[in-house]
Amino acid sequence: MKKSVMTLITVIALTAFAASAFASGPGWGRGHGGGPCYGGDVTALSELNLTADQTAKINALRETHLKDVKPLQDKMFSKRGELRLLWLQQNPDQDKILAAQKEIRTIRDQMQDKMTVHRLNVLKVLTPEQQEKVKAIGPGRGFGRGMKGGPGYHDGGPGMMRGNW
Repeated sequence: MKKSVMTLITVIALTAFAASAFASGPGWGRGHGGGPCYGGDVTALSELNLTADQTAKINALRETHLKDVKPLQDKMFSKRGELRLLWLQQNPDQDKILAAQKEIRTIRDQMQDKMTVHRLNVLKVLTPEQQEKVKAIGPGRGFGRGMKGGPGYHDGGPGMMRGNW
């Protein structure tokens, strides 16, 4: 019993340590790597010639979006930790693991929906010409993968970015 408790405490401590290391990773911002990926931050694209008013509105939208997704990010982090612990059990319970994975997918879907709404709101701030420029820039500088660093969202897979776009 004492050995099981010590093992569980060790696993929790290691998970907490790993979590803090991942939390200091690429984070919210302009992506990782030195390539031309701006992590989706349209305010960083000089080609758009944003007005001060547009920049302020986009920054306000970004802040609102970040506050809106923070609870989902926290929940995702917690559920991933729970899933790790389920996998580390002596006899992993298939039903519990599948249920945890389903919960994680549901949270991820909610986050993607919020990102889509945010992107559409940002597009509404831009003029039609600026919208076309954003669409023309395409992959690597506002959408999807950059030249270095791979997907913009750590552990999330392609297309899920931590940027504000």
